Amino acid sequence: MAPPTGKRVKGVQIYRPFIYGTTARPFNDTDNIRPPTVPADHTHSWQVFVKGVDDVDIFYWLRRVQFKLHESIPNHLRTLDAETIQKENEGKPASQRQRAFVVNETGWGEFEITIRLYYSVISAEKPQTLYHHLRLHPYGRTEQEKEAMRNGGEVVAWVYEEQMFNEPFEDFYKVLTTGARDKNASGSGGKGKGKGKSTAAQQSGEGGEVKERSAMIPLTNRPGQPFSRETEQLEIKRLKDAEDKVHQMVLEMSKAVKAKEAELAALKRSATAAASSAA
Repeated sequence: MAPPTGKRVKGVQIYRPFIYGTTARPFNDTDNIRPPTVPADHTHSWQVFVKGVDDVDIFYWLRRVQFKLHESIPNHLRTLDAETIQKENEGKPASQRQRAFVVNETGWGEFEITIRLYYSVISAEKPQTLYHHLRLHPYGRTEQEKEAMRNGGEVVAWVYEEQMFNEPFEDFYKVLTTGARDKNASGSGGKGKGKGKSTAAQQSGEGGEVKERSAMIPLTNRPGQPFSRETEQLEIKRLKDAEDKVHQMVLEMSKAVKAKEAELAALKRSATAAASSAA
């Protein structure tokens, strides 16, 4: 591939949030019936994907995704191109357009999936590799979390990630900063050239949706959209609580160590005194 023309935009970093992971559902006799063509030992339907937060467009910066599945699966190396997906979307209503790189499969076992990301040609960015473990069975830090997943009917293993473009080339910089716009809006967006950032007032439009071609994430959680500013604040609080707990444990341990040191010093003084008396 020929190197891009132009210079890099010095001192600039632009990020784009995205989500990758898997969603699995056990086959049942009501809302997830096993198709007749699926082997009898397959217990779940599942999908692996890479998509934008709040299902916004990521095809303008991510041009291809390759999923490497378990070798026992036919055609275990799946490559999806943004251009092909966009062509298939032509003429479809907005609600039926594919907005993510998705592979749907069935199976019975868990395994690690390799996800290879290929960026826009004009970015000159090297491909990056992610690794994700397919989850078919409920998991969590507590039994309560596992039970909630069982009751939900789906095993969701999603990861929030941010792609950082450091000092992008001028042409790619223009693509990234053409201006945020509402979903499904025509045209190239507004005239502004923000650097992928937004104020809280701009963050969420009607219905809580974020704008296309931006680094925005929703303000609050919604069904099917677990990553938001609310999630971020809850995670910050969880980390702060853990930090406070560790700090308290350190203080208690320090007190215990000082008490033991004082006890040891007293024993040494007693032993010295006893030795002097014996002499």
